[in-house]
Amino acid sequence: MGRFLIIVGLTIVVIGLLWPWLTRLGLGRLPGDIYIQGERGSLYIPITTSILVSLALSLLLWLFSR
Repeated sequence: MGRFLIIVGLTIVVIGLLWPWLTRLGLGRLPGDIYIQGERGSLYIPITTSILVSLALSLLLWLFSR
C-alpha cells in the first residue's frame, strides 16, 4: 500500500509540473469538457480530460504492477 501511495503522489507531482505544457497542447479544453459561464460565475467540468487522465494513470499503474 505504501508503494502505491508513493507512485500516486509522484504521478500527481509530475502532472502538476507538466500542467503548463499540457494546457498548451489543448488538454483541459477538449471537446466534451463542459464550460458554463453565467452572470454570477462560471462552472467548468472537464469530462473528456478526466477520462484521458484516468486512462493514462491506469496504463502507468498497470505497467508498474508488472
